[in-house]
Amino acid sequence: MSGSGVPTASLPADDPIGLQAFAVLLRRMNSEFNRIAQEFAQAQGLHLTDTQALIAILDADADPEAEGEPMTPGRLRKQLNLTSGAVTACLDRLERAGHIRRVRDAGDRRVVHLHYADAARGLARDYFRPLARGTEAARSRFSAEELTVVVRFLAEMNTELALLRRGAD
Repeated sequence: MSGSGVPTASLPADDPIGLQAFAVLLRRMNSEFNRIAQEFAQAQGLHLTDTQALIAILDADADPEAEGEPMTPGRLRKQLNLTSGAVTACLDRLERAGHIRRVRDAGDRRVVHLHYADAARGLARDYFRPLARGTEAARSRFSAEELTVVVRFLAEMNTELALLRRGAD
């Protein structure tokens, strides 16, 4: 999980910013992220779906559709495209392993909020520290203006992916 600190531009020579180049690079990056997530899951005795659930719970605060609300089992079910039974089994494993806490809403006891446990945050932080260092090394090779464009592109890609997911619902 450690980067070399040297830019690696292996773009197709015919059109380095064309759709094919983007598709190849996005697939490569996705494959590497999946590999890292799988290794984390194995190291923790979890399923890959459990790791995906942890990421969704961690990122729930940043989800504009969530309007600042913590993740719920229902939203997690929709996001991961799982059955309610599969979500329950996943959450049971994560809670037993100390990665999450389920907290009933004070105003409506039927609503359950999912929170990333503090101890699990530290464990994940330690595990993913090399990835964070690699990300920072890559970021350091770009100007603020270039990073602004990269962030805008990633945000637009996430919007398009969310639209595709909603279209499949």
